[in-house]
Amino acid sequence: MLKFGPAYARNLPRLRPGPSSQWHLDEMVVSIRGRRMYLWRAVDNKGEVLDILIQPRRDKTAALRCSSV
Repeated sequence: MLKFGPAYARNLPRLRPGPSSQWHLDEMVVSIRGRRMYLWRAVDNKGEVLDILIQPRRDKTAALRCSSV
């Protein structure tokens, strides 16, 4: 395992398909240490997560600016 594991791990990013040009923004409310936080995820049409943003206030324009692919 130690002999082939690092070489296999190095090749994983190269084997993954690239993100597609179509994506959407998901919004979810989560509780972290008792505080309400807004979780934004940029997800392409294949279901791959492109970017994640967690913020205490609901600010869609900031999430779009951060997640612009």
